[in-house]
Amino acid sequence: QVQLVESGGGLVQAGGSLKLSCAASRSIFDINLMGWYRQAPGKQRELVASITNAGSTDYADSVKGRSTISRDNAKGTVNLQMNDLKPEDTAVYYCAANGGRGGWTWGQGTQVTVSS
Repeated sequence: QVQLVESGGGLVQAGGSLKLSCAASRSIFDINLMGWYRQAPGKQRELVASITNAGSTDYADSVKGRSTISRDNAKGTVNLQMNDLKPEDTAVYYCAANGGRGGWTWGQGTQVTVSS
């Protein structure tokens, strides 16, 4: 199965931007659903954004209008551009893949911290 590695997290000021990148160990033509999730301490993991092979996207209400998810199947990358970051965006962000063959595969996570 595919392995996922996230990068791009870090410490930013409120109002700033980050581009999170997910690098898969291979092409992802066969993985219909790719997504980014996040989890803050003491809270449940939640969807940030997802994208299908058909290009359908889904965003959490809290990030709509300031986040964009994209994918490159050949390169095996899924990016999440986040703008106008807010302190409540602070969380560990996880890349995830679901090819419909046994559920989700997760990356190790990358920390995003937004200071105010």
